[in-house]
Amino acid sequence: MAAATASAADLARPAPPAPIIAAPPIFTWTGFYAGVNAGWGWRNDNSQSVVIGAGAVPGTLFFDNNNDGGFTGGGQIGYNYQMGSFVIGLETDIQWADTNQDVRVRFQPVGAGGTFIPGEFRNDLSDWFGTVRGRVGVAFDRVLIYATGGLAYTDNDTGWVAGGGVEWALPVNWFGSSAVTFGIEGLWLGFDNNDNNDFNGFVGTFTPAGGPTVNVFAPDFRNNNDNDFFVARAKLNFKFGTY
Repeated sequence: MAAATASAADLARPAPPAPIIAAPPIFTWTGFYAGVNAGWGWRNDNSQSVVIGAGAVPGTLFFDNNNDGGFTGGGQIGYNYQMGSFVIGLETDIQWADTNQDVRVRFQPVGAGGTFIPGEFRNDLSDWFGTVRGRVGVAFDRVLIYATGGLAYTDNDTGWVAGGGVEWALPVNWFGSSAVTFGIEGLWLGFDNNDNNDFNGFVGTFTPAGGPTVNVFAPDFRNNNDNDFFVARAKLNFKFGTY
């Protein structure tokens, strides 16, 4: 019996089980998201100069192209669906835009000089706009490169929008989101404002040297009022749903 007890004590004890290490979740762009954005916009108004008659003083009226820039900011919501490395999605946003609606005008009379005082008139490009866009991109793990395009609209007009951007998924999950993404995006918007019926043609007054003040009209202005607007902006999105 003593020998049997000693033999049992010499048997090797079983090794403890290996620890279970959970694999980290695989990131996917699939899911709903919502966020905010801010950036800068540049407007190009291609209003052309027209030859007019200002009473007894004819001349040429020059419209500034209004290539000024201004702040833009707003919010967006959307949904992405990832298939392998490809990502498709739909996004809508609403933006405030400092579009600098005032149009600068200069009158060049034929012959005699004088003083031109522009009237108060504005084109009909709104100070806000929205878009509804499809998105198609390629994902490289937590980096997404995409193209986007669709419908643009304001309170008085519709148009088109096209562009692209890049997004990075940050290693954080603020406010209960499954991920936070930061992106840079560029959009080109086009609006056709030929229906500007509020413009009556009056653009200012002109006082020639030694002559009476006359009104200056440009009835053709409404026919040359297409507006393009380029926006470059940064975006911060909170993604919800799958990791």
